[in-house]
Amino acid sequence: MAQVRLAGLGKTYEGAHANTIDGLDLEVADGEFLVLVGPSGCGKSTTLRMIAGLEEPTAGEIWIGPRRVDGLEPRERDIAMVFQNYALYPHMTVAQNMSFGLRLAKVPKAEIRRRVEAAAETLGLSGYLNRHPKALSGGQRQRVAMGRAIVREPGVFLFDEPLSNLDAQLRGQMRTEIRRLHDQLSATTVYVTHDQVEAMTLADRVVVLKDGKIEQQGSPQELYDRPATRFVAGFLGSPQMNILAGRVTQGMLDLGAESRFALGAERAAPLEGRRVDVGIRPEAFRLAAPETALIHARAEMVELLGATSLVHFTHAGLPCTALLEPTEAPRPGQEVHLGLRPDRISLFDADSGRAV
Repeated sequence: MAQVRLAGLGKTYEGAHANTIDGLDLEVADGEFLVLVGPSGCGKSTTLRMIAGLEEPTAGEIWIGPRRVDGLEPRERDIAMVFQNYALYPHMTVAQNMSFGLRLAKVPKAEIRRRVEAAAETLGLSGYLNRHPKALSGGQRQRVAMGRAIVREPGVFLFDEPLSNLDAQLRGQMRTEIRRLHDQLSATTVYVTHDQVEAMTLADRVVVLKDGKIEQQGSPQELYDRPATRFVAGFLGSPQMNILAGRVTQGMLDLGAESRFALGAERAAPLEGRRVDVGIRPEAFRLAAPETALIHARAEMVELLGATSLVHFTHAGLPCTALLEPTEAPRPGQEVHLGLRPDRISLFDADSGRAV
């Protein structure tokens, strides 16, 4: 495998008002599973395509292992890429699709057979090698696309939203397959997705991009528990973090609608008199007695999800969601009384959006 390093990477398209990628510095360790995540247009796929050699950077350097590769053709970069649309040849069998690149490279037939059979065994495709793509399910076709990458034995695997064309159940299954495959191969992997659930479940490290720049990076749990900005807080997590307007006065955090609680002297002192945005994960809410509750609201909608229930309500004019046990969930229209865990809230400067 190999390390990937991006140094001052930039990309500007002709006629664009701003850089798509702006001075990106990033290192992917040997064997690491790194996920680039962010909203549409943030530059994640462009970054991946520049690593692959499908887009030419307008600034910066790309290193794979000890080699600088931004001047090399894709076939010279020791990478293999899996796309979202499978890109299989319909007239070829599974075995022929998987071996196509090796045959072009004139790898000996015995070696091709060994690699294809080994990859098929790993991916559960051994019984499908003589089938054509039209006789496969969507998940099986994506496995073939992954097998075509595996047989090349590259230094770096690149995945460009490979699960976006699958239904929800298949996406869950394929997430498990991709993570298992990575653990088995110890392969350096850069994975692009807009789906934050994929990012949280697959990654060793998540890099959140916004407007072509890194907003925050770290382990999935670190980003979930300690978002550095209001943007990251709202982007990661399903359901999303609630964001309420607040102000710190005399050591108390005022959330409006007569909802106030003690923030703690150490945390409140630097923020005295300041407006803050208050991030509250839905699971941080809990039912409370009416006389001790922090928030009194009316349940507007209740989503019953089996193991949990999502209660939607409005507080101080802002929409909120609480994650409760099914036995605790009110009926729509009922009043709900909620407390919360002060240690599970995040505070952001109301103007800059950065954590405080």
